[in-house]
Amino acid sequence: MSATLAAAVERVWPAGGSTWEVLGGGITNHNLKVTRAEGVFVLRVAGKDTDLLGIDRHVELAATRAAAAVGVGPEVVDFVEPEGWLVTRFIDGSIPPPERLREPAQLARVAATLRAVHQAPPIPGRFDALEVVETYRGTALDRGASLPVAFADAHDLARRIAGLRAGQPPRPCHNDLLNANVIDDGERLRIVDWEYAGMGDPFFDLANFSINHELDAGARAVLLAAYAGDAHPDALAALDLMRFMSDFREAMWGVVQSVVSELDFDFDGYAAEHFERLERTAAEPAFVAALGR
Repeated sequence: MSATLAAAVERVWPAGGSTWEVLGGGITNHNLKVTRAEGVFVLRVAGKDTDLLGIDRHVELAATRAAAAVGVGPEVVDFVEPEGWLVTRFIDGSIPPPERLREPAQLARVAATLRAVHQAPPIPGRFDALEVVETYRGTALDRGASLPVAFADAHDLARRIAGLRAGQPPRPCHNDLLNANVIDDGERLRIVDWEYAGMGDPFFDLANFSINHELDAGARAVLLAAYAGDAHPDALAALDLMRFMSDFREAMWGVVQSVVSELDFDFDGYAAEHFERLERTAAEPAFVAALGR
C-alpha cells in the first residue's frame, strides 16, 4: 500500500520534493499529510467504491469550499480528477478529546461552529437520514450482505421519526461529526472531512455530535441553549429522535462497508455496536416521550 500512496503523492506533485505520512482516524479513505517547501497539505485518496456509501466527490469539494468560506473548513488547494482526490491546506491544531468537548465552554464553541455551517449559503447535495439508510439497505443486499435482525424494528422507528421531522427547512450540514473530524487550531474549532455533507436537518448534526461525544441530557441542553438561545422542549425532543437516526445511519454504513471496503477494519463489529446503541436510545424515557409527541 505504501507504494500506491507514494504514487498518489507523485501524481499530485510530479516535480518531487514531497515528504509524507499517513494521518490516522480514517476508515473510508487514506489521508496523507504532505510536506513541501511551499506548505503542508492533506491529500485525501478516496477509498474504493465510496459512491456506494452515498459520497459524491464533487459535492464534498463544494461543501469543503463553503465551509472554508465561513471559517470552519480547511482551505481547498486542488481537486484531482478523475480520481476525485481532494487536496487541502493542513490545519495546525489538535483534536480535542471528547471529555473536553463536553465542557460547557467548549459546547458553546461547538454550537457557534455548527451555527455558522447551518447559516451558510446552500450547497449541492441532499442528506436525508432515512433515505440514506434505505439506500444502504439496498446496496448491502445487492452485494450479498444479510441485514441484521435489528434492522426491521429500527426501520419502523426511523419511518416514524422521519414523519415527525418532515417539513424541516434543509440547511447545509456536515453529517459526520466524529471526534476525529473536529480540530482546535487554538482560536476556533475547525471541521474536516465533508464527504457526507449535504442539505439536511440541522438536528441531525446536533444529534450526531451529541451521541458521538456521549453528551448526557444536561450537556445536550447546554449545547442546544448555546446553539439556539434556549433548550426548548421541542428542540430537546428533536435531538433525542435524531440521536437514534444518527446511530441507524452509522450502523447501516458499517453493514455496507463490510461488503465494500478493502480496509482492514471490523465493520461488522462497528455495525453491531451502533445497533446496540440505538436500541439503548430507543429504550430511554425521553426518546419514548419524543416519539409520542
